[in-house]
Amino acid sequence: MNILGVILARAGSQGLKNKHLLPLLGRPVIAYTFEHARSARLLTKTVVTSDSPEILQLAEEAGFEAIQRPDELATPEASVQSVLLHAMQTVEAGKTFEAEAVVALYGNVPVRGEGVIDRAIAVLQSTGCDSVRSFCAVGKWHPAWMAKLDGDHVTPLQFGTFHRRQDLEPLYLHDGAVVAVTRAALMQAAEHPEDPHAFFGMDRRAIQTAPAETVEIDQLMDFFLTEAILRHQQGQVAMRKAS
Repeated sequence: MNILGVILARAGSQGLKNKHLLPLLGRPVIAYTFEHARSARLLTKTVVTSDSPEILQLAEEAGFEAIQRPDELATPEASVQSVLLHAMQTVEAGKTFEAEAVVALYGNVPVRGEGVIDRAIAVLQSTGCDSVRSFCAVGKWHPAWMAKLDGDHVTPLQFGTFHRRQDLEPLYLHDGAVVAVTRAALMQAAEHPEDPHAFFGMDRRAIQTAPAETVEIDQLMDFFLTEAILRHQQGQVAMRKAS
């Protein structure tokens, strides 16, 4: 099965400027996603789509095909499915590769669980579903414990009493580690540009990840958390080698 990996890295950012290029333990943030893509056994080909000359240069230096993203797909309003379609169609214009599925990898996710990309692809292949995404449990950030604030007045989102976290219905949030979709789902989504999630298709599946297994950098605090996690991982490796 021909699986096209697409690393997404828009130049602009409303939360943290140049987040893909920030130096993280001696490497740009996006370099970690490059590494994750190389480590994925089930990706046939990986490209990088961006409107940033610096990112595109880094991609080529790392051995990936770099795709210049058009201006209309480099805005905060541009949908992921439109960017994926453009990347796939650009690659296929060369007539040497045709994707059966596409995997989206966000360039601002320098921490991913080992093997998470291949896990998602394996579910896509074995089930024949339309899409697979990675999800982690919301834990204490549960809607049952959330509220709206009108000044200092509190209105619970859900009325009722849940004293213990164990009593809450398990809920999950897409953590940004990986999105895998079939070619058919992506092509069908092209007919529904008004729905930015159409490319997930009808049969949507999930793989579960652990808390803090994935870190997506959108704010400065995310960057510092990532640095701490990576230092911890390096320390664990050093301890194993020393023992």
